[in-house]
Amino acid sequence: MSFFGGSAATTANTSSSGDKDVEIAEPPTDSISSISFSPAADYLAVGSWDNSVRIYEIGPQGQSQGKAMYQHQGPVLDVCWNKDGTKIFSGGADNAGRMFDVTTGQPTQVAQHDAPIKVVGWVDAPGTGILATGSWDKTIKYWDLRTPNPVASVTLPDRCYTFDIQYPLMVVGTAERHIQIFSLTNPGTAFKTITSPLKWQTRVVSCFSASQNSGFAVGSVEGRVAIQYVEDKDAANNFSFKCHRRDAVPNSKDQALVYAVNDISFHPVHGTFSTCGSDGTIHYWDKDARTRLKTFEAAPGPITTTAFNRNGSLFAYGVSYDWSKGHSGMTPGHPNKIMVHLCKDEEVRKRNRK
Repeated sequence: MSFFGGSAATTANTSSSGDKDVEIAEPPTDSISSISFSPAADYLAVGSWDNSVRIYEIGPQGQSQGKAMYQHQGPVLDVCWNKDGTKIFSGGADNAGRMFDVTTGQPTQVAQHDAPIKVVGWVDAPGTGILATGSWDKTIKYWDLRTPNPVASVTLPDRCYTFDIQYPLMVVGTAERHIQIFSLTNPGTAFKTITSPLKWQTRVVSCFSASQNSGFAVGSVEGRVAIQYVEDKDAANNFSFKCHRRDAVPNSKDQALVYAVNDISFHPVHGTFSTCGSDGTIHYWDKDARTRLKTFEAAPGPITTTAFNRNGSLFAYGVSYDWSKGHSGMTPGHPNKIMVHLCKDEEVRKRNRK
């Protein structure tokens, strides 16, 4: 299989403008559910509905080479890395959490739920790291990889759809718009439970990076994002805004076509963030100046997942069907690809507040 061979390398598209996004060679064969960059090097883990996790090496100009892959027994719904970039974790519709050892190339099962694992995250706790897994069985389980059983389990108000971790903060979004906020120094109980500030189903929560104040962004199926601060003293700064909408009648500004916000990624250095949606667009935003920094040209299909690399110089995104229109939207020949964008500083740097 050429995935492991030299033929998998791609070179950057050298267009006349010189800034085209670069397509990764040999993408998954079905929709892309999750992508995650290693915190130690420019390796990208990609989970897919084709039951696989693929690992690519990404060069500074976006060129790529397939390095490894391993399988679940059902669609892969999320991927993440540990702190030193030696292990990849994935959760899937086979109810299993798996670990791939980058040095040995061996996958092993490390977690188990009673329903699909929708989200996985690494808790960089002092002394030893812990794997957190969130499932549609309405629990989050914490796993010390040296023992086969979870070290702790939390019962959620409903099915886990999304969570994000910026140690010690963990924010969890479930069905029925519940949002629970945890301090991972006391991981067994939420210290705050709120109803989402958005009126429709939660699609994604993402914790602020590079921020003085603890908080998170929430994206919903209804083309809207909320910025929420954890501390009550910062509540005056909470706000929400519409995005990922289109005019039903051209130039009418009716914004009647509404699309899901599929992912939110914070820049690791500047604390600005991206949103992506079922409309095939990506935007960069500055939450403090409350302004849009950049809009990408629309892709030929929904954007399902996004990620910045460890220093924010590369931004990867998956273009594939997200089932936002159900079975009828799954047309033959739907695009399925991963793109890499080379970030320019002016795109991702914060603006001065007005």
